[in-house]
Amino acid sequence: MITDFIRDIVDTLGPFGLTLALIGETFIPPMPSEVILPLGGFFVSEGRLSYPGAVLGATAGSLLGALVLYWLGRGGRPLVLKDRRWLKVKQRDLERAERWFERYGPAIVLGARVVPLARSYISLPAGTMRMGLLQFSVLTFLGSMIWNAALIGAGWALGSRWEEVEAFMGTASPIIVAVVGLATLAVGVWWWRTRRPAARRDRAPQPTAE
Repeated sequence: MITDFIRDIVDTLGPFGLTLALIGETFIPPMPSEVILPLGGFFVSEGRLSYPGAVLGATAGSLLGALVLYWLGRGGRPLVLKDRRWLKVKQRDLERAERWFERYGPAIVLGARVVPLARSYISLPAGTMRMGLLQFSVLTFLGSMIWNAALIGAGWALGSRWEEVEAFMGTASPIIVAVVGLATLAVGVWWWRTRRPAARRDRAPQPTAE
């Protein structure tokens, strides 16, 4: 059972176990963070992990997994679409993600980190669209840390009832997606409006010296 497997890894390796589990989430769909993170919170409640250590370990795993997909994206569409048995990415889905990325810019990378499935695959268009590595890493780290801290904290608070977090997230996912989508849209519009005057100034003809 996948839960027992994750429990053994985290129990044996501590925060590093969470790092490995979150890397696995990127590539193995049956290992959702909605299970991994509350379980980590349960270990915190029992004193087997510290809360900061659990959050940092999980966030390191999220970032490392995202960077692998980012670099695959930097290889271009042919590389991303080459072996669909592994990534299971359809061309139309990748193109749709690229359009969203082009429209909302960096905001989509930050916001997608709290949306199931999207938090992994947003790394691919970030790579194909040549987003800067430093900017991608910072936004991924921040967004992942918020998500990880919240779910580990929920597992910590519930203790032995940590599995209730997964059930709640399954019910609340549409609401979370809607809220994050609206927030991302708002940030994207703000970013586009503040960027547009600067772009106009750059395109304006410069006065020539007499």
